[in-house]
Amino acid sequence: MTDLAALLTVDELEAAARERLAPAAYDYYRSGADLEHTLRRNRDAYEGYAIAHRAFVDVSSPRLSTTVLGSAVATPILVAPTAYHRLACEDGERATARAAARAGSLYVASTLATTRLEDVADAAPGAPRWFQLYVHKDRDFTARLAARACAAGYGAVVLTCDTPVLGRRLADVKNRFALPPGLTMANLVEALPPDLASGDGSELARYVASRLEPALTLADLRWIVDAVAPIPVVVKGVVRGDDAARALDHGARAIWVSNHGGRQLDYGLPTVDALSDVVAAVGGRAEVYVDGGVRSGAQALVALGLGARAVFVGRPVLWGLAAGGEEGALRALGLLTEELTRAMQVAGCPTLEAAREVVCKRGCAR
Repeated sequence: MTDLAALLTVDELEAAARERLAPAAYDYYRSGADLEHTLRRNRDAYEGYAIAHRAFVDVSSPRLSTTVLGSAVATPILVAPTAYHRLACEDGERATARAAARAGSLYVASTLATTRLEDVADAAPGAPRWFQLYVHKDRDFTARLAARACAAGYGAVVLTCDTPVLGRRLADVKNRFALPPGLTMANLVEALPPDLASGDGSELARYVASRLEPALTLADLRWIVDAVAPIPVVVKGVVRGDDAARALDHGARAIWVSNHGGRQLDYGLPTVDALSDVVAAVGGRAEVYVDGGVRSGAQALVALGLGARAVFVGRPVLWGLAAGGEEGALRALGLLTEELTRAMQVAGCPTLEAAREVVCKRGCAR
């Protein structure tokens, strides 16, 4: 039994998770596209920023609560969509949903979950939740999947726009990654060929090659916006200001700066470096979120200081889930929130908004 209380950082959670995960599952969660430059850059880019702390500020009661698209959350550290949680623990996405609810966070359930989206909703019925959606070549199936999410009480549809085709993850190719017997892409059962899980190679790669829409355009965004109205649509996978502005013009209600955790395009722009330009292009028209490379509360503070309304994390929650199930996922969110609270206090930030007054490029003079 892992002593979760003894794990004091996300890195320590990852080490504990690696001991418990099958090697192919660990590689699936950890890996990035091709030679993994984007994966590394997402983390390393935070080195280019600094926190110029303020003195003589009352930080006795820092306020971390906020709202995202009107949903109240106790922390701005939220749970990004990631696939196949039942590789980490038997209860999988249900455990993640409960942990997010207990943390006062928000969980974005993935299309590529190993638990039906309705069952994820039932696991934490009163908690805020969003559903991540890919556009499939089969538009009727895409519409049915979106309708299921709306009927199950998901508060937003998160349209992923950075996956016209699947980036190559060398570890999955070498491992011939496939879901083990007894697990499936639960939301996609009606769309899967019977033999999808049985062949060599990456199950996910085979699926995407045959099902996802490489001709995704702004017309498809408008179609999704109209199909799920009045449920808001968040566009995830943007790193350019012009793309963000165009998405808002076509009905998106929020923009999520993301490069898919470095899993799609090698030599991609680090998300923290893209954030300021996207925030400027949005110009207050919508909320902006970010993910990628965040493994500490201080890094979350930097992202908030650059204009993010909320910071989403994926791998840290998976490491917690693998290390200790629901309690481990809760530990991951708790660690990051505790670190953010402490960073806010030391930096002289009694509110999340105050982060914008202290974050700057490294070497800046305030």
